[in-house]
Amino acid sequence: MADVYMAGDLRNGTTFELEGNVFRVVEFQHVKPGKGAAFVRVKMKNVITGAVLERTFNPSEKLQGAEIEKKDMQYLYNDGELYYFMDNNTYDQVPLNEGQIGEALKYIKENMNVTMLAFKGSVFAVEPPMFVELEVTYTEPGFSGNTTTTSGKPATLENGLEISVPLFVEIGDVIRIDTRTGQYMERL
Repeated sequence: MADVYMAGDLRNGTTFELEGNVFRVVEFQHVKPGKGAAFVRVKMKNVITGAVLERTFNPSEKLQGAEIEKKDMQYLYNDGELYYFMDNNTYDQVPLNEGQIGEALKYIKENMNVTMLAFKGSVFAVEPPMFVELEVTYTEPGFSGNTTTTSGKPATLENGLEISVPLFVEIGDVIRIDTRTGQYMERL
C-alpha cells in the first residue's frame, strides 16, 4: 500500500493520487503569509497526460501516495523516433518516445543504466543516474593558467547537451554533471 502524505511534507519527485489522477511534484513552496494560515503551493505534473498544474494545499491536508514501479534499465539506442531500453533482468526491450523520457534525455547516452518509472504498467518517466560523466566535444579555448571557477564558458557535450563549464575545461575532457541541477561538478 502506498504512503499517505501530508501536503506540508511534499518534495520534488513525490508522486500522489488526486481526484483519480496521479501527479508528480515538480516544484513546491511553503508560504507563511503575515496574515492568515500557511499553505503549500505545488506545481505538479500529471504522469499520464503530461499536463502541468499549480495548486495550493493546506499543509495538514492528506494526500494518498501512488504506487510507482521502478525498474533498472539500460539505454541501448535511438532509431530516429523511438529510444530503446533493455530490462537488465529479463533482457526485454522497451521502446519509448521523447515525451515519455522527458528531461532525462539530456543526460543519457548509449549503454547507460537508468531507472524507469511506471504507474500501472504505463511508463511516465526515466531517471538518469544522479551524476553522469560526459565528454566535451566543443568549447572555446580557455586562458592558460586560469583555474578560477567564478566565470564560465559554454561547452557542448558528446550527447549534444550544452552547459557552462570553467575556463580550464578543454575539448576531449570528461566532466561530471549533477543531473538534478544540470550543472558542472568536476573534471575527471
